[in-house]
Amino acid sequence: MTTRLQALAPWLAALWWGSLTTLGVVVVPLLFVHLPSPALAGGMAAKLFTAQTWLGTGCGLLLLLLNRPGQDRVDAGRAQSITVFVMLGVLLALLSEFAVAPRIVSRENLRLWHSVGSAMFALQWLCAGVTFWKVTRKVGSI
Repeated sequence: MTTRLQALAPWLAALWWGSLTTLGVVVVPLLFVHLPSPALAGGMAAKLFTAQTWLGTGCGLLLLLLNRPGQDRVDAGRAQSITVFVMLGVLLALLSEFAVAPRIVSRENLRLWHSVGSAMFALQWLCAGVTFWKVTRKVGSI
């Protein structure tokens, strides 16, 4: 992969991690503070989490393509480590969207599924953060 394309990896990882951070720490809490009802805020949050799922999935897929072992300047061990965190993060996003979110929307055991969804979001945030750290650190450094 050319160095120019490889230079996109930190930007993709930053977009993924930054969008998760912004959504979870700023946007969704503000929805619940400023919208007239929790139901309205929850509905809007659900739409934003869906958009985040697709943004994270797109960033993850592109990161997988850019960090394949055997590509120029990509260490095989580093690429494998990045791959694990990207795949886990994308899997968490997709499971949240297709397994957890429908249960929250249908208000099925809301406390349980909201807790599961929140934990999965936090783990996805952690995966994206580790990916960002691994993509931006210099090859051969700690």
